[in-house]
Amino acid sequence: MRDRVVVVEAPGRVGLVEQDPAPLRPGTFRVRTLFSGVSAGTELSYVKGTNPYLNVTWDADLGLFRPGEPSTPYPVTRLGYMQVGRVVESATPAVAEGSVGAMTYGHRTGWVADPLAERFVPLPADLDPLLGVYVAHMGPICANGLLHAAAELHGSDVRSLGDGVRGRRVAVVGGGVVGLLTALLARRHGAASVVVLDPTPQRRQAAEALGLETLDPDADDPAVVLKTRWAHTAGDRGADVVFQCRGQAWALNLALRLLRPQGAVIDLAFYQGGAESVRLGEEFHHNGLSVRCAQIGRVPRGLGSVWDRERLSAETIDLLRGDGDVIRKHLVTAVVPFDDAPALLTDLAERRRRELQVVLAV
Repeated sequence: MRDRVVVVEAPGRVGLVEQDPAPLRPGTFRVRTLFSGVSAGTELSYVKGTNPYLNVTWDADLGLFRPGEPSTPYPVTRLGYMQVGRVVESATPAVAEGSVGAMTYGHRTGWVADPLAERFVPLPADLDPLLGVYVAHMGPICANGLLHAAAELHGSDVRSLGDGVRGRRVAVVGGGVVGLLTALLARRHGAASVVVLDPTPQRRQAAEALGLETLDPDADDPAVVLKTRWAHTAGDRGADVVFQCRGQAWALNLALRLLRPQGAVIDLAFYQGGAESVRLGEEFHHNGLSVRCAQIGRVPRGLGSVWDRERLSAETIDLLRGDGDVIRKHLVTAVVPFDDAPALLTDLAERRRRELQVVLAV
């Protein structure tokens, strides 16, 4: 059986190609894809042509984007990071045949993986495997946001993912997948209040269906509303922490306005077009700079030995066990056949179709 792979051939051109499956080598295992989640931010930046990797060279040693050949030229052959697969063959005792796990190998129907080089996160039997699309990467992105909030208060002495939100007033700007999962994590870890702000009615409706409070930033000034409501002492009003989850300059500006004095914006957004001359889609995003950028490539300094990607995946599984039913009902808005991926991605990029979370089913 040949593997089918989603390929972005050029801006606005997405296709499916067939490839012969890679041979199974000693120490590797083969998975067949069950589900593949679509990340509407990162993936669509390749379809639209707005990702900086498409236009300049990323110098990993210097941590700079520099003029030169694109680091990721077209065609883009590995798109996506939210896969769930079943192990159909295994030549390693580390991964059992028949097991189902979360991985990040891109939109394709099959893959041969080396467990020494790639993560395979086994999914518990009591978890809906479709929700496993969040376990390897997307959920850890959101958990890493909470971890950065905790590090702002406790430095390297973070004991729990709730150390930055427990008992605190939390605002989340952006009601997409990242924002809603982050809000649910904050609620689960003991935040005193969680408010999601997004101008899109569909996103606010999804947040409310998840049991979250919302505000429309296009109605009454939400900074006035929340700073009137959230008083600490005289001259000290506003959110204890704001998670910024929408990659637009107005959203970052709003996040800053919502904060109490000396508070921190934990920024999980990807500013594909930058923010005018600041170019927030480049070094700011990829180097994890402050306003505290919680980019998944880095956990807070000094915490990597304890808070690794495996622990963040475990926190994601804990969230999905507790809130999986409502996440499946209200956050996953479409499940489509894998072979429809090219038309789907093109429609999303051209805004002919709007979804919160689409999952491709093989």
